[in-house]
Amino acid sequence: MASNSTLARGGAMPAVTAPAYSTRLSALFNSGLYQSTLGALVSNKTTRMVLLAAVPIVWIVMMHIGPIYQMLKISLLSNYPIQHGRAPTFTFANYAIFFSEPLYFMPLIRSFVYATSATAVTLLVVYPVAYYVAKIVQPDRRSKALLLLLVPFWAGELIRTFSIIMLLANRGALNVFLRDIGMIDRPIPLLYTPFSLGFGLVYLISLYMLLPLYSAIDKIPKHLLDAAADLGAGPFTRFRRIVLPLSRDGIVSGCSLVFLTSIGVFATPMLLGGPTTVLFPETISGFFHGASDKWPVGAAFAMIMLVSALTTAAIFMRIVGGKSTRLM
Repeated sequence: MASNSTLARGGAMPAVTAPAYSTRLSALFNSGLYQSTLGALVSNKTTRMVLLAAVPIVWIVMMHIGPIYQMLKISLLSNYPIQHGRAPTFTFANYAIFFSEPLYFMPLIRSFVYATSATAVTLLVVYPVAYYVAKIVQPDRRSKALLLLLVPFWAGELIRTFSIIMLLANRGALNVFLRDIGMIDRPIPLLYTPFSLGFGLVYLISLYMLLPLYSAIDKIPKHLLDAAADLGAGPFTRFRRIVLPLSRDGIVSGCSLVFLTSIGVFATPMLLGGPTTVLFPETISGFFHGASDKWPVGAAFAMIMLVSALTTAAIFMRIVGGKSTRLM
């Protein structure tokens, strides 16, 4: 009311002054040096976008593209590390070793079989859990439910792998429990078998499936399910016609992440696998842990596995997800 009367009498509105900041950070931002240097860059839209994109671009180049390029370069050298008086030459002989020795085919095929199987089992196990958290648990309790599921993944990979060893060993918790209830008289050899390796892979990589699935299922509008139920659709029909198609992006993203992660694991096969479960990463590591002149061969094998895994994942995403699929 006072402001209206002031305007009616023709009085001028009081000047609005910018708030005064007393912090050192604000003093820095208001300084002439900042305004003439970084402040001038930030004030321009183009330079601001360049500055924002610089950090992720540098990260991708330094931490992803750079190491892959270096690995590719080493795989094309005749010898590495470079020795004085022995200049390296570029050659494809390191790649020819893989294709000329059938001995190396089986570890690569075995890696693909284990990665594909672990991906399928993880999807079947984790999908009901993600659906339960996203649609059954009350909204105010979903954060606590997710936190409870994520607690085991706070520990490192080695700690979780050794926990599996203590669970499946001859004197582990599972064999002790089965013996106490009278189901077995002698321990079941579960450790260092294909079962222990598969179990370990599913346990260690299930997080990469849980989060994309939960994100996709949580976005499905509840009124679609209610409308389908009102029209007489049963639970299986609602799942097949609504939930499954609308969660396709989460399925593709989760399966791709799980597959690419499981095909390159190294510590888990070393600790949980046996002589019949040697995977391709273990074969690659043998070239780097042995004589140094075998590093180019190991780098070539690593590039073969990388290209094969990425090609398989790309084909899967194109077939199952279609053109619009994206990693979540």
